[in-house]
Amino acid sequence: MKSVPQKGILRVAMWSGPRNISSALMRAWGNRADTVVVDEPLYASYLAITGKNHPMAREVIATGETDWRKVVARLTTDVPPPPPQGRAGIRVFYQKQMAHHLVPEIERGWIASLTNCFLIRDPAEVIDSYIKKNPDPTVEDLGFSQQAEVFGMVRERSGITPPVIDARDVLQDPAQILRLLCTRLEVEFDPAMLMWAPGLRETDGVWAKHWYGEVARSTGFEPYRHRRAKVPAPLRDLEMQCRRSYDLLHRHRLH
Repeated sequence: MKSVPQKGILRVAMWSGPRNISSALMRAWGNRADTVVVDEPLYASYLAITGKNHPMAREVIATGETDWRKVVARLTTDVPPPPPQGRAGIRVFYQKQMAHHLVPEIERGWIASLTNCFLIRDPAEVIDSYIKKNPDPTVEDLGFSQQAEVFGMVRERSGITPPVIDARDVLQDPAQILRLLCTRLEVEFDPAMLMWAPGLRETDGVWAKHWYGEVARSTGFEPYRHRRAKVPAPLRDLEMQCRRSYDLLHRHRLH
């Protein structure tokens, strides 16, 4: 899909980690009439650089852009065209970004040109979910340290604390948290963000058919359900490393 240059666009980069509600949040923004979204634009370059053996890795690389510089150019200067049904008055370019895709080979300066936000989730809950697919994660795999790095960089360069939202808060009161987020971003809250049609979308990454089953069945944010996360003893040091970064951002969350 080719991009078309547009000016006056709010470029919202939402930095999350794996096993979060990032895809549901992308649905919420994608349901706005004034917004277009892009799904994990750095995924193909991340896989090409790291050689990670992710499900559908070959297909992700084959269909995506592996040159991170070209991806950055699109994120900072262009906006994907609206879906086929067409939308007028596009104001927001919402970028669902995975913080762990920011490998050391990717330069960081371009991030400051975006409006950066952060979606966090308690590390114990993330690890408990993540190890069902990958039993031996590293701190780099979970994205907390990269979130803290970007948060600190943005805060230092702009002099402004960027918005942070916690997945638990979103699920407990999506209308309130999304209203607060929209206020911080100086865009009007749209009730359409709270409910959407089920199914996959053209804007979903090619990996959606493997990972997005639950999101495809959803019509809104699922109510928060407290789960007692179990972190195996060998991973408790990893949890504490992640928690230091999580706590740093959590202190600034919108609530």
